[in-house]
Amino acid sequence: MFDILSIIPGKKRRTHGGWVSFNGICCHHQGHRPDARMRGGIHIDGNNWSYHCFNCNFKCGFTLGKSIGYKVRQLLSWCGIDEKDILRWNLESLQQKDFLDFTKPAVRVNVNFEIKQLPDDCEDLNLDDARHFRYIEYLERRGIHYNSYPFKVTPIGTGNPVSRREHRIIIPYYFKGDIVGYTSRFLDDKLPKYINVQQQGYVFNIDAQREDWSVCLVTEGIFDALSVDGVALMHDDISPEQAILLSTLNRQIIVVPDRDATGLKLCDKALELGYQVSLPDWEAGIKDVNDAIKKYGRLPTLLSILQSATNSKIKLEIQRKKIGKQKGF
Repeated sequence: MFDILSIIPGKKRRTHGGWVSFNGICCHHQGHRPDARMRGGIHIDGNNWSYHCFNCNFKCGFTLGKSIGYKVRQLLSWCGIDEKDILRWNLESLQQKDFLDFTKPAVRVNVNFEIKQLPDDCEDLNLDDARHFRYIEYLERRGIHYNSYPFKVTPIGTGNPVSRREHRIIIPYYFKGDIVGYTSRFLDDKLPKYINVQQQGYVFNIDAQREDWSVCLVTEGIFDALSVDGVALMHDDISPEQAILLSTLNRQIIVVPDRDATGLKLCDKALELGYQVSLPDWEAGIKDVNDAIKKYGRLPTLLSILQSATNSKIKLEIQRKKIGKQKGF
């Protein structure tokens, strides 16, 4: 991990009580007169530390095992630290122990998954097979090309009148080239629409993220992720294991939550983990990324996501209130 004192520029002076004083580096970034009286200070307790500037009152702190928060990221960037180094340090911290419960012993998060088998009767989705047309039409309605992902289908019924097998598209989960689970999306009008075979900590479409990409878009739903070559959490939270898996990508993470009450709560967890969040100014009827793709097209949707990405709590709160008013919650 990084040595915070070696990063702070200028002279330093040790004081009583375990504090190290120096000219605060945060003041002019906060709109205050630069500090010339060594009113910035860091208190170190083992691997943990807290920062307090008595000139502009900027405060932040770091605890080993916890994600590097927004204010610490600000402090590190003011010290000239590159974003890639911050992401690497964040991963190193998270790998020390379960960052949701610091009283527990350190745990290792397994980023490998058990290999799973797809249903025996599934077939590759095929444009030349007339039995597959309904599945292809469904994907087209969602703005997704049928051969953009290795979709599977089970078009042959089992003879059981209550069987739903012939109504499903199967979306396999891949990790390091192996199948580690899948989602069944049913096209009939019955519930549930989705049945997932998902292992803890898995992030959908993680294998498709290329090394030369500098950004990863994180969505809630599978079809949202497929629409923008992103990844999907497949629920409205980010688990500790998923956060570590995302950190291994070593790039900027932008979370694009669904535009509902539970989705907007995801913004807080994303900021806590040091990610950016994007809530584009889409029309009231748009509920998620895939809806935006169908309405505006892929390129305009991507541009709106990238242009709206921020880690400003104030900006996000304004947009959340606006969306909440549109949606009536």
